[in-house]
Amino acid sequence: MKENKKPDHVVFDEETQTYHGKLLPFSSGVSAPKITPPDVTTWKNSHIISANNQIKAQYEELEKAYMALMQNYEYNNLVYSSKFNFEPIVGKTYHLYKSKDESTFLSLIKPHECTFDHLGDFRLTADKIWEKL
Repeated sequence: MKENKKPDHVVFDEETQTYHGKLLPFSSGVSAPKITPPDVTTWKNSHIISANNQIKAQYEELEKAYMALMQNYEYNNLVYSSKFNFEPIVGKTYHLYKSKDESTFLSLIKPHECTFDHLGDFRLTADKIWEKL
């Protein structure tokens, strides 16, 4: 059994069994101009490059922040694992030295006042984090 098929130029909806050509937002006649979608390739390519550059810049900023955070973590670890026999005061500057037995110690003595191997100057912040000066 062959179904009663409508010609291609007739806009007929098989589900609702209605003609709906007049409801379309575009012309559906045989003599209507050809509908061609615009070429957006150049737009896509330029925006892909722009988006990728922005994402790369954000990644580099995050990577830089991560590296700074890890460096602060290492400094904090270094100072807290060193020897000191006093309670550090927030905001004061302390000096980290390496002794002859390769251990580290924290001191109030400034580098120009002694002959120890100076590793750096550190300050204790209000958050109890050591920051390198």
